[in-house]
Amino acid sequence: MTHRLFTKRRAAAVTAAATLALALAGCAGGDAPSGGDGDAPEELVLGLVPSQDVDQLVVDAQELGDLLSDELGIPVTTNVSTDYAALVTAMQAGQAQIGMFGPIALVQAADVAGAVPVLQSVRYGSDTYVTQWYTKDTDRFCLDEVVEKETEDGVFTFCNGTDADEVEGPKGEEALELITQDEKIAFVDEGSASGYYYPATQLQEVAGLDPFALTGAVFAGGHPNAVIAVDDGDATVGVSFDDAREEVVAERPTIGQDVTVFAWSQNIPNDGIAVSADLSEEWQQKITDAFLAVAETEEGLAVLDAVYNIEGLVPADLEALDAARQVEANFGE
Repeated sequence: MTHRLFTKRRAAAVTAAATLALALAGCAGGDAPSGGDGDAPEELVLGLVPSQDVDQLVVDAQELGDLLSDELGIPVTTNVSTDYAALVTAMQAGQAQIGMFGPIALVQAADVAGAVPVLQSVRYGSDTYVTQWYTKDTDRFCLDEVVEKETEDGVFTFCNGTDADEVEGPKGEEALELITQDEKIAFVDEGSASGYYYPATQLQEVAGLDPFALTGAVFAGGHPNAVIAVDDGDATVGVSFDDAREEVVAERPTIGQDVTVFAWSQNIPNDGIAVSADLSEEWQQKITDAFLAVAETEEGLAVLDAVYNIEGLVPADLEALDAARQVEANFGE
């Protein structure tokens, strides 16, 4: 289900709240707060947000929670929030002690909820990725020939240089200049980095469009949903992480040919894991080590892949997250 882009007034309020949080934090720039002095936890809650079928994510997430429980020696339950904003709120209210966030939400969790970023995901050997822009209207948005690439998931189509093996953006920005203020755009979620913040900012910078007045834009409610919205003709263009079409192949085997990637954003730091600052530094480290231990096993990697297509984990890059913080803080200005 899609819903209309939030109003400029609400967006301004969200941006102002985030900016105020930055000011109150003294523009910490990623400096991690010290751990709490509380007793050792008797149980932990791991919070996630949907990036796939919610029912399946609930099952996969609990498998991850069970593996973490084995490492930590205490129960780890999981909870799938409706969106990133709800998960940030859960961290702030102490309803979740661990959260798995996209980069913008990871910054918000740190600045608003006082959470401590500890790890970032690795995919395709990299801890960064890009927003991909895709369409079915290749006559309009492909300024060169459509290129087909054979993958294990089938044939996928690209244009404007987005078929490059090395994912290094931006690309195809000339095509983004063709997007109009009333274009039907399928964004993902208002807290998503690749699904909203970065591409909306890119439209502002490249095409001069007001991101708060994109009258044809909707939030699709998930990366695969945004792909499907374009495939179904509900949107002319859409955005997602690269390459979210793979998430739709089982349901729509020809999606890679039917929907073509025509542009990329600049590189974005991968999603990551944050822990509550109320936990002692000892327990913050224990949780970090538990995730790393899970990622070192074949079973653990399979579960991480099922949850968020994670191929490995590395320490959080606070400098890269500062760049994401600037996108979040300056958004709409």
